[in-house]
Amino acid sequence: MGILYDSMKKVKLHQELKRNMILERLEKLGVTKQDGKSIYEMDYEEVKTVLVLAEMRQVDIEHPEHKWFR
Repeated sequence: MGILYDSMKKVKLHQELKRNMILERLEKLGVTKQDGKSIYEMDYEEVKTVLVLAEMRQVDIEHPEHKWFR
């Protein structure tokens, strides 16, 4: 039972580290809230979605190489 517990603890720690990296990227983009909810209250899956949306908003759709966004 101890091995399984240690394994799950490592998985949770890894996911928390990934969440913190995403939070840092969102802070650099100036995003602190999404739909009235603070990014710091969101779980990993929620902040991952917010990051994807925030990065998509950064794309210059007028640039010739980004025509597929239109």
